[in-house]
Order: sequence, then structure tokens, then C-alpha cells
Amino acid sequence: MDEHTNDPPPPEPSGERHAARGVGARLVRPPYRNALVLLAIAIPLAALFVASYSVVLGRPMPRDIPAGIVGDARAQPEAVSQLESATGGALAFRTFDSVSAVRSALGDQSIYAALVLTPGHSQLLLSGASGVSVSRVLQQAADQVSRRVPRPLEIIDVHPLPPSDPQGLVSFYVTLGATILGFLSMFQLRAHAAQLSLREWLAFLVVLAVLGGLALAVVIGPLLGALPAPFAEVWLAASLEIAASALFTSAMLVLFGTLAIIPTWVLFIVMGNTSSGGAVAIPLLPGFFAFVGRYLPPGATVNILHAASYFPAAQRSEPFLVLAVWILGAAVALRVSARLRRRGPTGQCRREL
Repeated sequence: MDEHTNDPPPPEPSGERHAARGVGARLVRPPYRNALVLLAIAIPLAALFVASYSVVLGRPMPRDIPAGIVGDARAQPEAVSQLESATGGALAFRTFDSVSAVRSALGDQSIYAALVLTPGHSQLLLSGASGVSVSRVLQQAADQVSRRVPRPLEIIDVHPLPPSDPQGLVSFYVTLGATILGFLSMFQLRAHAAQLSLREWLAFLVVLAVLGGLALAVVIGPLLGALPAPFAEVWLAASLEIAASALFTSAMLVLFGTLAIIPTWVLFIVMGNTSSGGAVAIPLLPGFFAFVGRYLPPGATVNILHAASYFPAAQRSEPFLVLAVWILGAAVALRVSARLRRRGPTGQCRREL
């Protein structure tokens, strides 16, 4: 038997042992710990952003597209059935008495398309300004139908988009810019102006919303001519979006500190912008996103800008009310949480709350 079999293993050099302990100790102390926390937050949020945009916006599927029909469908059953088949049964037809009535419905955005059937002829009326993604789906479906039926469908876009906004995305870009300006400014304000009282913070927020909305309106309107909407309405919508984003972020900063980025990012970027209908029209979004989009600030802002640009007669009060409720609710949440936590959005304990 080897006389060294039961000998204990040679001791680990003390220098290596202390070095390993030193690295581990440093990683759990600031600033290393803070850097690790940042990675643990930033990477999942980025992955969630990519996943949501890929699934929700990257795979649009037609679902219950409101559509009209004029004429006797029994006279040309192949046109109706083939169009329904080409869209996977996603068209929800309503019957109208006349072409003028169906054009009026297209004009107030209650429908996205209309099938007009007359003896020996059939037309598909589209509204590109209502949602270019929906129009593209219906255009492709109509092309398939035209190859299968005796009389091809005539396709007419009754509300085409202008060359300045050929994809109908400018309202989405304005909303996204306003959202980012609102919440990013609040995090920068916390980092670089920690001496502000809550009253001073709110004053800065108001100035940010007014001047930020003005800057976006000038760029989109007089400077680029990208959005054919009244200047004042673009200014108002952008300012309201900035205010909603900034106030919500401020309330979250009081409640969660720097972790406020998580609820803000999820609500405004992951959910709000994907469900807004700006990049992909509402009828092509999954059911949950199609439902919540109209009740979130980005969806309301896109709705205002879109209607102001292309359907001014169909502008509704609902999106303004949605933004007002979010702004008022976030302001109340900020005030109440600041009183309860005895600190402002900067994280400093202040007497003036």
C-alpha cells in the first residue's frame, strides 16, 4: 500500500484563497453591487421589449376587421365568400343602404373597408389612413380573390395617406418620442437635481411638458411637414403624453426609487406603445392588446394625432379623457405617496411635500 494514500490534500495557497474572497466581497459592495443590479434589470427589460414587439407587432393577424357591404351579396356570392376566405374569416360585415352611407362610415373610422356589389361589377373600398397595415392585408386578399372570380375586384383607396406619411407612422413616432422624453427626463432630474422640492419638481415637469410638446409639434409640423394636423392639436397631444409619462414616473420614483424604471417601461413602452395602434392597426393586434390600447396614454395620444391629421370630423373626446384621467391619477398618486413616504421623487426627505 502506498504510504501517502491517506495524506490530506496540500493546502490551498493562502494568497489565492484571500484573492477569491476579496473578489466575492467586492461584488456585493457598492458600486459593484449596483452595477450587477443594473444588469439584472436592464437585460430582462430589453428582452421583454424585443419579445413584445416581435410577437405583437411582428406577427400581425387580422381579427374582426369592421367592414361594410353595399348591394345584394347573393348576386355575387363568390366575391364575398372568397374575400372572407382570403382573410381567414376576419371580416365583420355590416350592411349599408348606399355607397354614400358606407363612405361616411369609412370617414368616421367605424369601418376599415367596404365591399360594393353592383350588377356585373364589384369594388373594394379601402381607407389607407385608417390603418395602412389593415389596408395592406385587404389588398393582398383582394388580389387573391381577383385571380379566382370571373370579375376582378376594383380596389379604391378613399382615404389615402399623403407622401409625407406614406406608412402612417408619424403619429406613433411622435408619441414614442414624447413618452421617452417624459420618463427619461425624470430619471435624469433625480440623478442631477436631488435638491429640488416636490413643488419645484412639479414646476419643472410642467415646463418640460409645455416646451417638449412645442418642440415636437414644430419639428413634425412647420419644420418637416410630416403630419397634416393642426399645430395646436399636435402640441396639446404631445404635451399631455409627456405629462402623463413624467407624472407616472415621478410617482413610481417615490414608491420604488430607481426601480421605477420597471413599471414605467412595462406600462408605457412594452404595453402602451405596442397596443397603441400606431405601428400596427388595432384589428391586427392580439385581443388583449387591442382592448387595453385605447385606455393607455400612448394609445390615446396616437388616436388624437391620427384623427387630427386624417379624420378631423371624427375626433372623439374619449382619448382626451383617457389622458386627463392618467394625468390626474398620477398626480394624486405622486402627492399621496410623497406624504406617506416622507420623501419626493429625488429620494430626499423633504419638509416641503
